[in-house]
Amino acid sequence: MSTSRVDEQLRGEAERFGLRFGCESCAHFAPESLACGNGYPTKPHLHIDLGRVEALEFCKEFEVT
Repeated sequence: MSTSRVDEQLRGEAERFGLRFGCESCAHFAPESLACGNGYPTKPHLHIDLGRVEALEFCKEFEVT
C-alpha cells in the first residue's frame, strides 16, 4: 500500500477527470460482504471523501470496474 497526500490539485483533478480509487470502484470488491477478493483490508479505502482527508492509501491491486 502507498500513501499519498491529498491537496487541492488532487481534489480538482479527481473531480475533473472522475478519478476512482476506493474499493467500491474495484473489480476485486465484494459489496455484499464489504470484502476484498484478494484478502486486503477494505476499511481504509471505503467511502472516502476527498474534502475531508489529508492523505489516501492506494491499493496496488486496484482494478477499475
